[in-house]
Amino acid sequence: MTAHVTGIIKNRIGFITLDRAKALNALSLEMIRALTTLLRDWQDDDAVVAVAIRSSSERAFCAGGDIRFFYQVGTQAPAGGSALLEDFFTEEYALNHLIHHYPKPYIAFMDGIVMGGGMGISQGGPQSRLRIVTEKTAMAMPEVHIGLFPDVGGSYFLSRTPGRLGDWLALTGQTIGAADALYAGLADVALPAAAVPELLSTLEGQPLASGAEVTALIRAYAAPYASDFRPESGMLAVNRDGIERHFSHPTMSAIVASLESDDSEFSQKTLASLHRGSPLLLCVTLEQLRRGADMTVADCLRMERTMVRHSFEDHEVLEGIRARVIEKDNAPQWSPPTLGDVADEQVEQFFSPVWPGYAHPLRSL
Repeated sequence: MTAHVTGIIKNRIGFITLDRAKALNALSLEMIRALTTLLRDWQDDDAVVAVAIRSSSERAFCAGGDIRFFYQVGTQAPAGGSALLEDFFTEEYALNHLIHHYPKPYIAFMDGIVMGGGMGISQGGPQSRLRIVTEKTAMAMPEVHIGLFPDVGGSYFLSRTPGRLGDWLALTGQTIGAADALYAGLADVALPAAAVPELLSTLEGQPLASGAEVTALIRAYAAPYASDFRPESGMLAVNRDGIERHFSHPTMSAIVASLESDDSEFSQKTLASLHRGSPLLLCVTLEQLRRGADMTVADCLRMERTMVRHSFEDHEVLEGIRARVIEKDNAPQWSPPTLGDVADEQVEQFFSPVWPGYAHPLRSL
């Protein structure tokens, strides 16, 4: 399809390969369009009973959107840069919606780094998804660290994790492995990375009559490895009580105060992660997840599309990308600088309508 996305049908399975290894498969607009074209072509093709998406790289499945591109176009004059940003997020979120409602099994090999946009192209709807993780999986939604919020449907899938796990993941941006991904309901099966090539070879060669047979084969293949990835032994399970206690508070200030009263190593590490994020976007993200818990995936994506427009108007995300990625001084000048300086009106502004309903870019979802 493109230099960075290829698609081929083998054994009635549509195999998609992400091949932008030097950028950890960061999604470009070209890649988003190629993925959308393949999935739209295959959804009504009787020759395809299931879709599997994987990476050509052992290092990463997909590290997210191309944030260097965001910075480049976001810092240009509006006439030169903003239109490309508009297209990127509109088409990315439409792709996320397509995957969520895909009519055939959608199998994501989440081996290596899986962050941001990589979660968006793997966290499909419960009726079709099969999310595979390995001991190399490094999963995160670290957007608050660059002054953004967990988008690509994060309002939906993070708010539906057990208890307050989604809040912890979204607000700290910390990375979790396979066992924690299973525990949080963000993965379905796990197997050693060394076993993936054999599984792929089996999928390409063993006769399979239906999508149900494809997913059954994968689950059976992974079953013997279940004891190697015990969710109850992971970091999230071990610290679940503390996560529930601290992150059940209604405001960021209350969450931080609760953590400050706890001198455990986990709570102090959590505090340090929170301090890396933009105070404003921490508050925005908490409100986003609270709202998303009662919304459909389409409404979540429409809300996020509005939020991302406000994000680039606010410029907090451009400062975050500058500090973390471009100049790498790791000293973002957040505005406001502290949680105590964040006004309710500033948070609410991120959710204020940008377009009338009939003109929203994602109105057709």
